Amino acid sequence: MAGRSDGIRRTPDTAGEHPAWARELLEHLRPAGRDVRRVVDWLAATVRAEVSLQDAAGTLLAGTRLPLQESLAAGLRSGRIASAAWEGEGRHLRLVKIGHLAPARVLAVSREDPFDRHTSDVVTHTAQVIELLLTADETVAAGHRLRRATADLRLAILQLLMVEDTVAARRVAAGFWPGLLDADTACVYVIESAPALRDRLAAECLGTTREEALVVRCPAMDGHVIVVSPREATAGELRSLVERHPDTFLGGSVWQSLARTATAYGQAVSALAVARFRADKTAVYAERTHPERLMDPVALRGWAGRVLRPLDALPHHTRAELLATTRLGLEFTAVNTAKILGVSRNTVRARMERVETMLGVDFDDVTARAVVHLALHTQINLLDGQTAGDPGAPSPGLTGLLAGPAVGGWARELLGRLDRDSRNVRRTLRTWIAAGGNAERAAQTLGVHAQTVREHVRSAEPVLERRLLATGTDLYEVALAHLAAGDLEQPVIAGG
Repeated sequence: MAGRSDGIRRTPDTAGEHPAWARELLEHLRPAGRDVRRVVDWLAATVRAEVSLQDAAGTLLAGTRLPLQESLAAGLRSGRIASAAWEGEGRHLRLVKIGHLAPARVLAVSREDPFDRHTSDVVTHTAQVIELLLTADETVAAGHRLRRATADLRLAILQLLMVEDTVAARRVAAGFWPGLLDADTACVYVIESAPALRDRLAAECLGTTREEALVVRCPAMDGHVIVVSPREATAGELRSLVERHPDTFLGGSVWQSLARTATAYGQAVSALAVARFRADKTAVYAERTHPERLMDPVALRGWAGRVLRPLDALPHHTRAELLATTRLGLEFTAVNTAKILGVSRNTVRARMERVETMLGVDFDDVTARAVVHLALHTQINLLDGQTAGDPGAPSPGLTGLLAGPAVGGWARELLGRLDRDSRNVRRTLRTWIAAGGNAERAAQTLGVHAQTVREHVRSAEPVLERRLLATGTDLYEVALAHLAAGDLEQPVIAGG
């Protein structure tokens, strides 16, 4: 038994000599052939031996498991010796340390014939190749872990922005991307591509924006990349990116405060639906006439304060958590809301059920969701410098807010667009909303097939310029228009 602590013995090559085994070994360093298991198998066949590669814990990584003399193996793993040889029971064993840091891996080669100069050279050089391959694998794995951790961090920042915790979002971002969220306002963009191309697209977004924007792989939609940027130049940069890629689309929001990132995200998704039908594959959310802008602002804020007053008794953190979850839950499905917030869908449902109970509403009712959405939307606008209304001040209530001439005119104009359709799409849409957006129940009421209901609702979308089959702001505005026009009964809300 013998051991050396002076490193692996290297045999100088004769000038111009390139033995066949050396050329074969070098082939394993080519990108297409980099596989430690194949190298170990090649070594076993080349020197006619049994070969084993074990990690620091003794786990077999490649080859055939061989019994090792424990004191020798321990010396190699600790780095105390670099190689060792042992002979006995008709076998010759050669052990080589793989790796510079302790604990190291151990390459063991066992054969019946003694190790001559040729076989020793093959083992020595193979050990060097294995070390290179393992180091390369570790470098790739470390890079992958770093990219994954960075992506998770970006997602965490986005989730904080989605629940309006801008202070925490800025604090987290400042340590890694100084100045990224220093601005008061930002735009949100959503880029859509095939899911298989998303990782490459996200990497290009990072390069195109020079990491001066928050780039996140959407946790809810496999083909979406979300970009939050305070820079005006980002829009042009992303348009150029979309131009270079077929079947890629871009939707952008209007400028919003960071606290309204969730609102901006909804706008970007809405614009994305328009971008799919445009030649340049891009669209920015169109600022149109929203019903709340046609209402008396003081009366509207006072009414919203009364509707949400039951939540005021909660601790601040709990109240903020419930409100943020409900805002997103009214815009997206429970599953997608959970993915965006990084919680379970049961948590989303539990929070929204608690809000339902406290506000005395039924979220199965589309009109009730629309009214609560209006109250929440009004409240978040207070963050943009508006003053809060007095919840105790006299107010006409929802009936009075919807009865104003401006709101009534807006509702009649919007719904009147459907009157030109001879299929009575307006009646179908009204019935579908009253049925909670359920095509089967609406079909039973109308005496038609459920697919007919869906087709009517789908055909109303381009006429009204709003998405209806997907829950969210567009649907709620149409529901409010029906309420203002007197086509639907107002929902029961404790504070409204």
